[in-house]
Amino acid sequence: MNRPHYILLPVNPLFIAGSLIIAFLLNLLPYGYWVGVPDFVALALIFWSIHQPRKVGIGIAFAMGLLMDVHDAALLGENALSYTLLSYFAIMMHRRVLWFRVWTQVLHVLPLLLLMQSVQLVIRLMVSGKFAGWTYFAESLSTAALWPVITWILLAPQRRAINRDDTRPI
Repeated sequence: MNRPHYILLPVNPLFIAGSLIIAFLLNLLPYGYWVGVPDFVALALIFWSIHQPRKVGIGIAFAMGLLMDVHDAALLGENALSYTLLSYFAIMMHRRVLWFRVWTQVLHVLPLLLLMQSVQLVIRLMVSGKFAGWTYFAESLSTAALWPVITWILLAPQRRAINRDDTRPI
């Protein structure tokens, strides 16, 4: 089966900012402490760090982490450190990930999410001494499962038509 190869238009910086704001607002919803609720900010940061590493980098990841620290009433810097490491490793492997199909990219995104949650878990263990349990990592699985959907949604405004029409400017 031959899949279409899209030529992507340049991304609008306002679209990047809007998607990060929407991801932050989705994390603000009152889920409580439900098991397996995806981390939308982490997902958006991975996506933009892989697809636009020069526009979304470690600084934005740190700022979003501080916002999440304030929201979660967590130890200040816990999410900032984990999001910074997440963004760093996503930028480090962004060229390799883009060679694979979306379903195979999930296998690259999942270890990043597990690393992020492991860093958070180690910090919480050092501070409180309480282990959250193995269901704590269900968040990484649910977040990674959303990768194909988020990829389709966030790349949609950048796609050109497969069959170019001479009457269209692009």
